[in-house]
Amino acid sequence: MLQIFFITFPFFALVLCGYLAARRGMLPLEAIPGLNSFVLYFALPCMLYRFGASTPISQLLDASVFFTWLVCALVMVGFSVTVSLNRRIGWNDASFGALVAAFPNTGFMGVPLIVALLGPVAAGPTIVTIVVDMVITTSLCIALSRLDGADEHGASKAVKNALKGVVANPMPWAILMGAVASAVSLQLPAPVAKTLGLLADSASPVALFTIGAVLARSQMLTAKGQAQVLHWRDYLPVAVFKLFLHPLLVLLVGASAIQLGVPLNPFALTVLVLIAALPSASNVSMLAERFGADNGRIARIILVTTAAAFVTFSLFVRLLT
Repeated sequence: MLQIFFITFPFFALVLCGYLAARRGMLPLEAIPGLNSFVLYFALPCMLYRFGASTPISQLLDASVFFTWLVCALVMVGFSVTVSLNRRIGWNDASFGALVAAFPNTGFMGVPLIVALLGPVAAGPTIVTIVVDMVITTSLCIALSRLDGADEHGASKAVKNALKGVVANPMPWAILMGAVASAVSLQLPAPVAKTLGLLADSASPVALFTIGAVLARSQMLTAKGQAQVLHWRDYLPVAVFKLFLHPLLVLLVGASAIQLGVPLNPFALTVLVLIAALPSASNVSMLAERFGADNGRIARIILVTTAAAFVTFSLFVRLLT
């Protein structure tokens, strides 16, 4: 167990560094969007391209991984929305709560952490989950969020906007380009490959640092009265769903699929369970703000899952490896 902590500690320590930098004023809050943009548009796409290009195309097109993850994501969304809806939490807030329950922080944290734990072969299943969550799970939750009439244009307009967001997001394109490079065995010119490598190497530390800064910003806004004060019943259950129910569901569905003869590799199932055990995706907070949901609630769920995952994620690693 101590050896696992030695591997996971630097990743969560970088999150803590970003949190403390923002809390102590060493990092201006106005600089956080710039860090997000650097990771989203430069560093992370390069890292995803590099992993995609170095991963056999058969792993990137693994239907058993795709549908196992998709089924679990749909169950998590349906369950989370059902138990969250009440007089205080409508479709808008419940849907984005479901998204943080089903969408792990795979891009910013999961890819480097899972690869560090299990090796480069784990990149294939990890990339597949990113595609499912960014294209299908996110679009579904945004559509559901419109069902309470929060937007006069309705669900169809929201789905179109969500799909436009996917098209404008460089990460799916980086994955696609990496898959094509893998399929045709493309080798980039040495100067281009070196530049891409430098950006890819910067993705993990900057992304993790940025997660901490984003979490600190949301907490500071709440303390200043710029965000709603929440009761623990509105966010803690969803955090528990993310950290415990999600990985256990993936383990159950994946193990059952293998028993039924689905060609799901046991190693790939281990990767999927560990991805599900990650904290909630930090980018959901930006989506919630854009669509008028209670961003304070979403940010609190992300904060709780990120802080607790240092222990809970390590426990799942210990049980599965």
